[in-house]
Amino acid sequence: RFHNQHTVTPVSPGPKERAGKVTELSLAYYNAQIPTHVFNMMICSFRYTYRMDLVKHKGGCHCEAVRFEVWSSPDLHVFHCNCSICTKKQNHHFIVPKNHFTLLQGLDNLTTYSFNTHVAQHTFCKTCGVQSFYTPRSNPDGYGIAPHCLDPGTVRSVTVEKFCGEKWEESMQAHKTIRDMS
Repeated sequence: RFHNQHTVTPVSPGPKERAGKVTELSLAYYNAQIPTHVFNMMICSFRYTYRMDLVKHKGGCHCEAVRFEVWSSPDLHVFHCNCSICTKKQNHHFIVPKNHFTLLQGLDNLTTYSFNTHVAQHTFCKTCGVQSFYTPRSNPDGYGIAPHCLDPGTVRSVTVEKFCGEKWEESMQAHKTIRDMS
């Protein structure tokens, strides 16, 4: 059964507020002499939290009954998984944290399929059958977004990385990138 978990309302701070926070972080680095690798991790985390370098993509299913928006980089890092369900539906997806996703319309038009561990929630439009997004097993606190369901104009590039879903447990232990996505 599908649960109402697709609404998020955090608002990105304005450019002035973001600039002030970057300056504060830079001064802290300079004054405290934080090691470079720690500072770089802090900046990456800050940029992701405050949606710097991110764009708002909009998208939806084929019949447009389901519409969403998602904050992500214009340069998408897409996973091509070969697990049983991803192979059947040719699922390519990029992962975002839940607070970067908003369902704009179509909650009543979604249905969910789950199997095996029931962690992954595969959501589909009841009308056209398209899966625009889903809750991945690898990142249950995020969403897997189908890049081919995004409206044109906001994607600059796409990098595809293979993920061996046939050996899911082994792959997750060895695969740092997918664990760090949400």
